[in-house]
Amino acid sequence: MQNYSEEGLQYHLNIRKGDVGKYVILPGDPKRCAKIAEHFEDAKLVADNREYVTYTGYLDGEKVSVTSTGIGGPSASIALEELVRSGADTFVRVGTCGGIDIDVKGGDIVIATGAIRTEGTTREYAPIEFPAVANYDVVTALLQAGKTLGYTTHAGIVQCKDSFYGQHEPEVMPVSYELQQKWEAWKRLGVKASEMESAALFVVASHLGVRVGSTFLVVGNQERNAAGLENPIVHDTEAAITVAVQALRNLIAQDRQKA
Repeated sequence: MQNYSEEGLQYHLNIRKGDVGKYVILPGDPKRCAKIAEHFEDAKLVADNREYVTYTGYLDGEKVSVTSTGIGGPSASIALEELVRSGADTFVRVGTCGGIDIDVKGGDIVIATGAIRTEGTTREYAPIEFPAVANYDVVTALLQAGKTLGYTTHAGIVQCKDSFYGQHEPEVMPVSYELQQKWEAWKRLGVKASEMESAALFVVASHLGVRVGSTFLVVGNQERNAAGLENPIVHDTEAAITVAVQALRNLIAQDRQKA
């Protein structure tokens, strides 16, 4: 591949081998990185370029990092590719989602076991028949963390899309017929929530042979709103962050025991 930057420097993330730990938390919003890094010991800003902000510190004596991915599959896949090239191999995406299943409320935690590939990035990695599946070890660590911390947690399939407004205003889109029909299918299939990055992360992880899982704060649920049910709107992501951090601690402990 053409080298677009200094030797050994990742073009988009501006990091090198040794700048990050094996374990990385992946928020979408760069502004969340400093908040997440507060959970680390001796955290330091490593790089800040475009939508990608990286801090590195320690959890339980293990070097860990947090890197923002921006919004959507293309930028998330770039972050994952360059982090793996820099030595990372275990990832937890932490972000926000909108509920689909009627039992999923604002303020709850969703843990993705797999993702529907209604985005475009994964089509450049794998045939559409290939599933976007989270790593079992990471899912288990997230479920244990949610239970330990006492949060209302839902585990299941999430839908990944490229158009935020295609979800929230499908009726004004030229392909409204397709968006609305498929949304009804996701509801009938028990899909938990909708977000924008996990499908890309899961498929790219399968390609690269690394571990990825995802956890989300549910901001709200448009289906509960449409049904006239209580629909709390929650924006504070601290619960999802603490689940992700505890999951990393679980994974670190498990990996040490295996070693």
